Amino acid sequence: MSATPSPSIAVPHFSSWQQALREAVRSLDELLHWLQLDPHSLTALSHTPFPLRVPHSYVARMQVGHPDDPLLRQILPLRAEQQGAIGFIADPVGDQQAQKTPGLLHKYPNRVLIVATGSCALHCRYCFRRHYPYANTQAQDYTDKLAYIQAHPKITEVILSGGDPLLLSDERLQIWLRGLSTIPHVHTLRLHTRLPIVLPQRITPELLSILSDTRLSVVMVLHANHAQEFNVEVSEALKALRKADILLLNQSVLLRGVNHRPDDLLHLHKILGEHRVMPYYLHLLDKVAGAAHFEVSEAEALSLMHQLRTQLPGYLVPQLVREIAGHPYKQPVFEKT
Repeated sequence: MSATPSPSIAVPHFSSWQQALREAVRSLDELLHWLQLDPHSLTALSHTPFPLRVPHSYVARMQVGHPDDPLLRQILPLRAEQQGAIGFIADPVGDQQAQKTPGLLHKYPNRVLIVATGSCALHCRYCFRRHYPYANTQAQDYTDKLAYIQAHPKITEVILSGGDPLLLSDERLQIWLRGLSTIPHVHTLRLHTRLPIVLPQRITPELLSILSDTRLSVVMVLHANHAQEFNVEVSEALKALRKADILLLNQSVLLRGVNHRPDDLLHLHKILGEHRVMPYYLHLLDKVAGAAHFEVSEAEALSLMHQLRTQLPGYLVPQLVREIAGHPYKQPVFEKT
């Protein structure tokens, strides 16, 4: 059921994941050239302050000549981003009020999140951290963060996020793992990452060795929104992660124009099951400024969940949630009875 890359797009050969990242598409004109789309026919395009970035291997999974391709819609800058919308703000999930030291967020009693880097391989237009002040987090200075975790013995789980933590070098990741391993009350390391889906070349033997050589239980939360994101390379990366005894979960965002139809979500969650990735969350859109055109109403979301429950086994049905700033956990969204 994996999507097949379009034969019209020849993916350049890169010797490493770092080179593939450096050579990612950053120009709207280049992206439209690869996809054989006429920019003059796409009147809703926009050059926004939030820059375009997409690896060639991800572009190759898009359908040539289809301006409404679900992967393209996730990264295509549109004029709608510049239109204000009531309730859509720069920090919709309260990251700033939860920051205890630069780059460390403590929202929930037994876990903290570390903004380990501001870099991503793919710039998703709906990203709730698209306005996050990464320059002020001092992400490379980890000593203050370790000291905070050490001083709070109720913290048993540390989440490395960003940006994308797998864009850290192997050496930097190893420093984090070694530091966290010295704190007795920390038992679990969770990595929130898009890279096994977007840039599967990152899952190298060296990375797997680092993630395996720790006393911490390692959980990886992937972020796939559409079945078309899966190809042979992604399948091999996920297989390697499973063999390394890493628990794989997935969270998706419900996005108009990407996965708001029943068949989109059914296909996605079936393919997650085939890859032995457990569905975790289906997020209602975080109301970040510039992303209102992606919003799917709560009523539509509940209707979609009803269809998922009737057509999938329970273990492949994600929990529909929203994040509300200041609340001690993600808020489940239930059908009213």
